Amino acid sequence: MKIIMLGAPGAGKGTQAKRIAEKFGIPHISTGDIFRANIKNGTELGKEAKKYMDEGKLVPDELTVRILLDRVKDADCSKGYVLDGFPRTIPQAEVLDSELAKLNEKVDYAVDVDVPDENIVKRMSGRRACLNCGATYHLEYLKPAKDGVCDKCGSELVLRDDDKPETVNKRLKVYHEQTQPLIDYYSKKQILHAVDGTVDPDEVFKAIEAILK
Repeated sequence: MKIIMLGAPGAGKGTQAKRIAEKFGIPHISTGDIFRANIKNGTELGKEAKKYMDEGKLVPDELTVRILLDRVKDADCSKGYVLDGFPRTIPQAEVLDSELAKLNEKVDYAVDVDVPDENIVKRMSGRRACLNCGATYHLEYLKPAKDGVCDKCGSELVLRDDDKPETVNKRLKVYHEQTQPLIDYYSKKQILHAVDGTVDPDEVFKAIEAILK
């Protein structure tokens, strides 16, 4: 069972990907994690990727797919995997499909966690983070005991630049330009399933479970 998670930044697809992995006993694969692991372990692919990253360039699609395919050949992927953060563009999806086809494999499900932009802006601008211990809170869903103070270490809570409305809107613009077309791409392949990401995360997961069963 090979699953791709789609959804705008802040839609909650990462949380759902982890739950799918746990429930079905398959690995949750985040491209960011694979890059970091390859660079840390000094692999040939990691060294190649690091060159681009050090120059502030995007890692080319072919290299990203090579690193990904290297990971999915591991024994823990024999029953499948859930991809989070890849593909992000049509060219990436096409390279992935052609490489999987060479292995006689294909993507089985593309799950879109659908959340309107205004909900995402509200959701992310309500986040607060402790820069000291890394704990995260939300002004609506997970309030600290004392306003602006971390429960765990007593440090000040801040709104990270990434979560500011103007930054979130920029990220959403990039998402709609680059990643939204994947919705049509997987829809044409008849493997796209959308779930309402505005409801409680448990309800979102129930909807995903029903699709995967």
